[in-house]
Amino acid sequence: MLINLKDYMLPCFSKTFFGIECLGCGFQRSFLMLIHGDFLGSFKMYPAIFTLLGLFLFILINFKAKFKQSKKIISSLAYLNLSIMIINYLIKINY
Repeated sequence: MLINLKDYMLPCFSKTFFGIECLGCGFQRSFLMLIHGDFLGSFKMYPAIFTLLGLFLFILINFKAKFKQSKKIISSLAYLNLSIMIINYLIKINY
C-alpha cells in the first residue's frame, strides 16, 4: 500500500496568515521530490535540502560515535545552511 504523502504536508503558517513565504517554504515539497528521485528538481525547489540533510545525518551519527570537533562541525554546517536559506529567500522575494 503506497501512501500519498502530499495529503499529509503541513501548510506554511506564515504564508497562510500573512501571505509571506518563510525560510523553510518549499522544504516539504523538495523532500518529496528527493524521495521520488528528482534530485535536480529538489535542489531547484529548496537549495538547502542537501546540506540540511547532511547536517541532520551528522547529528544522528554524532549521537552514536562522538567526534572531537563535533560542536565546531555542527555550528559550521548550521551557519552554511542558514546562509543558503537566507540567500534563497532573498532571491525568491525579489523575483
